[in-house]
Amino acid sequence: MRLRTRVALTVAAVVAAALLAVSLVVYPAAAAGLAGQHDGELVLAAGQAPRLLESLKAADSPLPARPLPVGNTLLQFCPDPTLTGPTKGFVPLAEQDQAVAFGKLPPYFRDVTHDGVRYRLYTAPLNLGKGVLVRTAFPLNRDEETLNALKLLLAALTLGGALVAAAGARLLAGRALRPVARLTAVVERVTATGTLTADGLDGMGAGRDEVARLAGSFTTMTHALRESVLAQRRLVADASHELRTPLTSLTTNLELLEEGRGTADPHAPALVHEARVQAEELRVLVNDLVELARHGDVELHLEDVRLDLVAGRVLARAAARAPHVRLRGELAECLVTADADAVERAVSNLVDNAIKWSPPGGVVLVRVDAAGSLSVADQGPGIAAHDLPFVFDRFYRAESARSLPGSGLGLAIVRQIAEAHAGSVRAEPLRPGVRLVLALPPSAT
Repeated sequence: MRLRTRVALTVAAVVAAALLAVSLVVYPAAAAGLAGQHDGELVLAAGQAPRLLESLKAADSPLPARPLPVGNTLLQFCPDPTLTGPTKGFVPLAEQDQAVAFGKLPPYFRDVTHDGVRYRLYTAPLNLGKGVLVRTAFPLNRDEETLNALKLLLAALTLGGALVAAAGARLLAGRALRPVARLTAVVERVTATGTLTADGLDGMGAGRDEVARLAGSFTTMTHALRESVLAQRRLVADASHELRTPLTSLTTNLELLEEGRGTADPHAPALVHEARVQAEELRVLVNDLVELARHGDVELHLEDVRLDLVAGRVLARAAARAPHVRLRGELAECLVTADADAVERAVSNLVDNAIKWSPPGGVVLVRVDAAGSLSVADQGPGIAAHDLPFVFDRFYRAESARSLPGSGLGLAIVRQIAEAHAGSVRAEPLRPGVRLVLALPPSAT
């Protein structure tokens, strides 16, 4: 069942329930109103009985025993003495009627049936002589006709109102749900084709209602998914390209060893050395790819971390393996909220990058301030201005660095770790060298 049909049926059910509730109130109220009106007419007719009786006496007409029609009512005189029992042309007199005639009980109303017709009967003393009664009656079958007509009218109104409400709700729902239909069509197209574009939702995200917010969120989600898929494809393509070179070189060296005299060949040590270098490049590249994927998917374990102590440990390890470079630290006490292992990897990548570009005897300065910023400055050749925006991109290597070993992923890992911590990275040119800055959110404590 389509959504607009369900909305129409829901509105029709609500309207029908409301009209039914109104009918259940109106019908009894109308019946009670008619009953009250008839009671008033009966009392009024009984009050006119003495005047009618005087007119009959003035005309020397005998007192009629049968009920007389007076407008919409019947009027009956019960002469003295009032006795219980049958009367001419109407219902019998009861003991209560006799008590009313002698003033022992007040006037009263009751419903009676005579010749198959229901009447509303009012009994009261005539007050012209002791023991004389007057009775007025109204046939209730007239009310039944009116109430039956009202019942049919209310039923027709309830049914008609529900149908009109259903038709109107379906029409309006079609217009109101038109944005939902557009969104559904786009989602179905994306599902069928796999194309992560939200074409057709232009302008829908500008409103404030739920549909507009959903359209905006869907557009943002498809854009993010498209960027993620494109980034994965670029990563696969770049990784394939980077892996192809060392694999080709490694295969070539092994083939040369196999075709010649093997390890007895005088060039064998050089070939083995070259193969080991290429294998090491492969190992580094695979490790970097694993690190890049790990920091993108694994949930971070955030805690308070002393950034200055992390930098101190990284400097101590780097000094042992890079004696040709002077490492210097200016480490102010700094507490950040971060994943300790991820931050240590990022700092290590920054320091390793600075060591790789530093000339023999060059100085690598690592500075940590209390605001959560860590900078690593070297005295290498620096980075060209047109390369600065791309330093932290995956597999990006400047022209001057393409002949050097490396995967081009170290700084990309630094940026990914920084963004995972809601931090940032940037590169600042120096003369000579470059300064790479990692900014992390300081701890609240």
